[in-house]
Amino acid sequence: MEQNNLELAIKKEFPRKVIPLIEQAKSSIKIIVYDWRWYPENIGASIQVFNQAIVRANNRGVVVKAIVQREDITKILKKLGIWVKKVDFSRTLHIKLLIIDEKIVVLGSHNYTLNAFHLNDEISVIIKNEEIVKKLNRFFGNYFL
Repeated sequence: MEQNNLELAIKKEFPRKVIPLIEQAKSSIKIIVYDWRWYPENIGASIQVFNQAIVRANNRGVVVKAIVQREDITKILKKLGIWVKKVDFSRTLHIKLLIIDEKIVVLGSHNYTLNAFHLNDEISVIIKNEEIVKKLNRFFGNYFL
């Protein structure tokens, strides 16, 4: 893979590198994430800035689809008009996957939480590779049926 098709987001770099990608989304954002939290009382936190970038993308017509396992985030996303599917597995949905415009994949350990964005040792990879994006898009589609 060419070097410019791969970028790391280590620890606190995640929101700084991923939020602009969300803000530039034109057609679709697909998410599978283990833990996603909402912090309405902490509007300036990078996680809430991330959350609001997702909401703004949805409001401007980007089709946002999310697959989650937590009931509380399911309710929040539905209330915001975001397509969401809550999966009930006998095992944990531990995936952290974000696909933007079927061109960019963000895959790694970052949950969408305050701790993941500020405290934890986390690493995610931003991938711009057509073959990998196609495979992960099919993977997402298998869950969203």
